[in-house]
Amino acid sequence: MGSEVLSLRVDGELLERLRQHAAKRGMSVQDYVVRTLIRDDFDQRFKTSVDETERFYTTPPL
Repeated sequence: MGSEVLSLRVDGELLERLRQHAAKRGMSVQDYVVRTLIRDDFDQRFKTSVDETERFYTTPPL
């Protein structure tokens, strides 16, 4: 899997908050944003998986 470039335009206030959060973790803003996106993507996929499993086991047989 290769890497691609994603360019974002954010206002100064948001960028400063991102810098602060990243600094607390000893990370660059880029690494912080990427890890946040990855975590959010995992959380969403996990929730979807749990929802599908619950539907499978709670659906009455035909």
